[in-house]
Amino acid sequence: MKVFKSKWFNRWAHDEDISDDVLLYAAREIIAGKVEASLGGCLFKKRLSRTGGGKRGGYRAIVGYKRPHEERIIFLYAFSKSDKANISAREEAALSLVAESFILASDRQVHDLLAEGSIWEIQCYE
Repeated sequence: MKVFKSKWFNRWAHDEDISDDVLLYAAREIIAGKVEASLGGCLFKKRLSRTGGGKRGGYRAIVGYKRPHEERIIFLYAFSKSDKANISAREEAALSLVAESFILASDRQVHDLLAEGSIWEIQCYE
């Protein structure tokens, strides 16, 4: 399994003190089918807990992943439940296009995105 985060998500996770370990745990749950919502296509909503808190008052992450393949997962967007109830239909459509494009990208294209800093790979030491 290779887990990635978009440039925006990387900055957000850093600001909110969300560790890569939390994201790797969430990625494993997604592969196991433990998601809060399937938004259609390659898009899923997953709860993330706040540091020192639980998932209930935490964050919602929008993740790109294609079942049943576990080669790539990308964290695209997130928000605090206290700030926003859900993403808009327009945001969902845009994120769905990004997720699908990433999932269908060749290994070379993913390498290029990594090299230019558009995405970050979360290191999984298993």
